[in-house]
Amino acid sequence: MTKKPQMNQSAPSVLIVDDEPDLITLLEMTLSRMGLDTASAADLASARKLLGSRSFDLCLTDMRLPDGNGIDLVRDIQRGHSNTPVAVITAYGNVEAAVESLKAGAFDFVSKPVDLPMLRQLVDAAMKSSRQPRPDRRSRHILLGDSDPMRKLRGLIARVARSQAPVHISGESGTGKELVARLVHEKSARHEGPFVPVNCGAIPVDLVESEFFGHRKGSFTGAVADKPGLFQAANGGTLFLDEIGDLPLSMQVKLLRAIQERAVRPVGAAEETATDARIMSATHRPLAEMVADGRFRQDLYYRINVIEMHVPPLRERLEDISPLAGHILQQLAARNQLPCPRLGVDALQALQGYGFPGNVRELENILERALTLCEADEIQAEHLQLPAAPPAAAAAKEAPLDAQLGEVERQRILDALAQHRFNKTATARALGITLRALRYRMDKLDIDIHT
Repeated sequence: MTKKPQMNQSAPSVLIVDDEPDLITLLEMTLSRMGLDTASAADLASARKLLGSRSFDLCLTDMRLPDGNGIDLVRDIQRGHSNTPVAVITAYGNVEAAVESLKAGAFDFVSKPVDLPMLRQLVDAAMKSSRQPRPDRRSRHILLGDSDPMRKLRGLIARVARSQAPVHISGESGTGKELVARLVHEKSARHEGPFVPVNCGAIPVDLVESEFFGHRKGSFTGAVADKPGLFQAANGGTLFLDEIGDLPLSMQVKLLRAIQERAVRPVGAAEETATDARIMSATHRPLAEMVADGRFRQDLYYRINVIEMHVPPLRERLEDISPLAGHILQQLAARNQLPCPRLGVDALQALQGYGFPGNVRELENILERALTLCEADEIQAEHLQLPAAPPAAAAAKEAPLDAQLGEVERQRILDALAQHRFNKTATARALGITLRALRYRMDKLDIDIHT
């Protein structure tokens, strides 16, 4: 059955899809008090019919419907009504369903029983997302480069900005991961809220919990006053956790709970405090490998990696070096109140032939040095002072060394396995590593046994 009340054409409208009449009534009352019009459908077929007849500013859909799954509706709306954000209603504690809905393109999710203050926050954010203008969605004036990887990355930024889903940004050091996170924030419905970046590896281990969640006066030595944490500071905006792979395992557990429950407990506090911050994270480390060898929690990995964005290294987009170098030189010259020199042909060729292990950050350092050394109006290759490539002999020597070390490790594992009668659990205990880590090392070193 489809309920289609008289609509106020000037008010934003919400489509509610659920087969529980009591929940529909609760949602309609709540949304009506927010000045929103509603229409409701009890199944997928009715919802699709309504979507075909008119537009909506938001859709709230249950996960389980009589004729299908709410995620199917999310995908339908992504294909045919991409400007309409969708929030999925999931069973309490069903993290897998929530993550699946976000991966399918849902704006956000809300758990049953519905927390009305949290629902109002979600609806406010969704309304801003669906109605805010999106000029210059490609951000070419900030994220420079016309290479294919950069065009794809700009397009992904525009799509990801329409969601509330956690985002993980991978890439080598110096590629611009924080810049990508800032662009997603600035193009999202949270752009008026704070963007709070934190380097997880720069916080002393004994202060991590206090820095993230805050503390109460007197909760530990030196806590002379109440202090809000990073989650509270990012309320209404985005919390960017750079180098998240550096977090200790004990803190990973607490971070996972904070993300799932959307609440934190300050050190020394008796009760949790609700938070509303979108989580974005980044690392140059191989998190999947860290999960495999037990250094990063698998459940946290899946929770922060709902949407993955990869920032390519500079060596994979050499055609972008010319516009990047020109932009960087203009900025450096203006900062130092100097005339901006041209980049000579030989200098550009030298840059395009260099590997850039430090990526864009290294390019900035090289050009700053060249600007200092250049006394004319054109930078030559000699002004760049690029590091010499390592000799082939040194590279060849390093390769046999890696092979030798791998063989030493392989033999040690084989000896331990034989000593413990090829019992992997006992072997892992004797080696002082987890069973998962042992399996990972055996697979990497091509150790095949039958136990």
